[in-house]
Amino acid sequence: MGLGSATALNMIDMIGVGPFITMPLVLTAMGGPQALLGWIAGALLAACDGLVSAELASVLPGSGGSYLYLREVYGRQKWGRLISFLFIWQLSFSAPLSIATGCIGLAGYAAYYWPHLETVYAAHTAALPIPWAGPLQISWILTPGTALAVAICCFTVLLLYRRITVIGRLSKILCFGVMATIGWIIVAGISHFNTKLAFDFPPGAFTLSRNFFTGLGGALLVATYDYWGYYNVCYLGDEIQDPTKNIPRALLLSILLVACLYLMMNLCILAVVPWRELLHAGQNNSGLYVVSLFMQKTYGAWAARLVTALVIVTAFASVFSLMLGYSRVPYAAALDGNYFKAFAKVHPVYRFPHISLLALGLVAAAFCFLRLKDAIAALVVIRLILQFLVQAVGLIVFRVTRPDVQRPFRMWLYPVPALIAIAGFLFILFNRQNWQKEMRYAAVILLVGLATYMIRAWRSDQWPFEPRLLASKE
Repeated sequence: MGLGSATALNMIDMIGVGPFITMPLVLTAMGGPQALLGWIAGALLAACDGLVSAELASVLPGSGGSYLYLREVYGRQKWGRLISFLFIWQLSFSAPLSIATGCIGLAGYAAYYWPHLETVYAAHTAALPIPWAGPLQISWILTPGTALAVAICCFTVLLLYRRITVIGRLSKILCFGVMATIGWIIVAGISHFNTKLAFDFPPGAFTLSRNFFTGLGGALLVATYDYWGYYNVCYLGDEIQDPTKNIPRALLLSILLVACLYLMMNLCILAVVPWRELLHAGQNNSGLYVVSLFMQKTYGAWAARLVTALVIVTAFASVFSLMLGYSRVPYAAALDGNYFKAFAKVHPVYRFPHISLLALGLVAAAFCFLRLKDAIAALVVIRLILQFLVQAVGLIVFRVTRPDVQRPFRMWLYPVPALIAIAGFLFILFNRQNWQKEMRYAAVILLVGLATYMIRAWRSDQWPFEPRLLASKE
């Protein structure tokens, strides 16, 4: 893939269904149109972390993305081996969660056509008490939309059973559909712009109180999810032309373009649809098809039906891109001997990691039974702790320990963007309502991952158990 295909793949990964369905969730977190601050802060955070990924990608341009970076910056034979394993381990949960949110969002928009898709047939919350940490809660829901989300997940796996060159051309077609959808929304919003609606702030909207910062933390969590995907091209380093140049360019270019589109689109929607209507949808976690309601108010039912179809295509494009990128990461780790061997197998004809793809699709289908807001919160917290924080710190460590390494791209204003990214991630983790819930998920995944690594390392005489092998030889 060249720069165009790589940027297109990144953009459809970033946009997906996120900004079309999460707007009520951001408004609910902040309680009004001041929620735009969440998207602005999210863009700045994405840019700072994007500079981290851009520099690491220019130094280490191979496939694997964060797995490769964490392994090398922390030392591939010691801590880097453990931390990169934990990254793949968490990806076994966070990547399917990311794919599942796209499938759930697609089913949510399909509910505009068929409202019965949101009919709840069963719902249950299970709690597992954890000593000194509180209950570990897991909630699931069963609706006709759940079945549709699972079906979309399975169909995407079937579609990805082909060569990467075909996928590169398909990504450009899907990106055109995404841009056309957002462009239509922006044009419609500008032609029907109502300033009073767009800036109808509630009393005390910008009072810097504890509630303001708690709301900003919740809004920034969702906005971070909406911007994610700018690093997807890093997972395909071996399949990108001139990766030391094109990966940083595609990464930063996609962040800039998508940030502009997000801010314009959300402002246009707030200028047409009263934010209190969207707030009600966010509180009830249903009827989240805000773009359909927006078009219904501007052009009528025919436009709402058409834009709903376009958003569904956009959501599918996101699921497609996510599953493609993530399926390559366990494969790269397995080839390196730092993950389960089965993931290193490739298809005998099309030469792609089909075991990794199938496993990813299966777990994602299971996660389609979660509520959208729960899946997003769990995804963001798990990944912040076990990927983005250690990667931003790792860049600083790499600069200090390996100043001699040639860096085709160097972070602008180093180390300020890396420090801002670290501070922003910590703010999201600890400045939200009920933040402990997802932290328990991350803690359990971390502990189980540590135990799994130690057992595998002990059996194969790898770090930190090499002394046992040396003692047996003596």
